[in-house]
Amino acid sequence: MDLFAGIAVSDYAAAREWYERLLGPIAFRPNDVEAVWELAHHRYLYIERRPEHAGHARHTIFVDDLDAVVGEIAGRGLEPAARETYGNGVRKITYRDADGNEIGFGGAPVG
Repeated sequence: MDLFAGIAVSDYAAAREWYERLLGPIAFRPNDVEAVWELAHHRYLYIERRPEHAGHARHTIFVDDLDAVVGEIAGRGLEPAARETYGNGVRKITYRDADGNEIGFGGAPVG
């Protein structure tokens, strides 16, 4: 199974820089208005300059080691917009780009 999850952005250059800080190096650029990151084998997240649709994305990526992922992102200069712990102990860390798109990282309860 392959997945391509898209995010519309208004300012491609600024968004590309922000998402590189969030996700690390770009996997490939199919054209001048898109950038793609491979999150796992055949599972991609991409941004595309589409100002008329920007700001409405909400994606959550569940990871094995949430603390490590948040630490890596902090090392690239981004801090979360929100931190949540649900009643069952599942944690979610949310980041928001300049358009208001939300990218969340979820993790299993501690312990």
